[in-house]
Amino acid sequence: MKSNSSRKIGLAVAQMGPVNLADSRAAVVRRLVEMLREAAGRKADFVVFPELALTTFFPRYWMDEGEIVERFFERSMPNPEVQPLFDAARELSIGFYLGYAELTPAGRRFNTSILVDRHARIIGKYRKIHLPGHSDHKTEAPFQHLEKKYFEVGDLGFGVWDIDDVKVGMCLCNDRRWPETYRVMSLQSAELIVLGYNTPSKNIHWNEPTHLRTFHHEIVMQASAYQNAVWIGAAGKCGHEDGFHMIGGSMIVAPSGEIVARSSGEEDEVIAARIDLDLGTTFRDHVFNFARHRSPEHYRLIVERVGAGDPLPAAVLE
Repeated sequence: MKSNSSRKIGLAVAQMGPVNLADSRAAVVRRLVEMLREAAGRKADFVVFPELALTTFFPRYWMDEGEIVERFFERSMPNPEVQPLFDAARELSIGFYLGYAELTPAGRRFNTSILVDRHARIIGKYRKIHLPGHSDHKTEAPFQHLEKKYFEVGDLGFGVWDIDDVKVGMCLCNDRRWPETYRVMSLQSAELIVLGYNTPSKNIHWNEPTHLRTFHHEIVMQASAYQNAVWIGAAGKCGHEDGFHMIGGSMIVAPSGEIVARSSGEEDEVIAARIDLDLGTTFRDHVFNFARHRSPEHYRLIVERVGAGDPLPAAVLE
């Protein structure tokens, strides 16, 4: 990313409309390249693409795991099918975030995202930690949510990387609902957190009103941006994928908690803003000054307990 003395950068979020089962990788990559070029034309320095951007949201399908791996996982990155996106990024001198299904050389499977700088170099990798859904076959459900079947829990933690003097962290989809996600990165001086998501408009586990899916999506990022004094760029894959609907609502959120840019539909769409990184500094200095006001000795339960029903550690009972 390019920065200057005013600490302003051009941030773009590239929302994707549906990617159906029949869509080829090459066709999807052409869409990504087109949005990358649009973002560059709008003077963006960095573009955020969605989670599992190269394929349909395949965890909705109960399939043979061998077929899943063959059809939807990437054995290397970049690979020949995705190389045009990297080539365009190098040509345009623009960085990006990309989510995809990763198959490691050892055969491990992760829901992964990467940070790519304006020279088309991969400088950071994240593997999704908060995997939602289930691993069993719910035959009565209208669709499945099998991230716990098809992926392992990420093993790289929540990192922060320096991209041209901007400290960037990343996460994926369900991670955005958990406050620990943002706090761990803000404690590493993150200024910008980027993420992709695929969020069904229907919750198969309970009768959640559809409007709450978007409401909760917005409120967790607004609160987290404010409480951690960070900018957030969130890109969704949305619309009806082979008849299964996912929410839109891609957005850029300021450290004030305000939404400064938001998608207007459920198709491929680029939104952009020139974000002032010094706004985050202001909030870190005057509201959430961690060094002055945090008392981590009183927060031990956050890491010592998994859930509210767990017994208190002996040290706490003394």
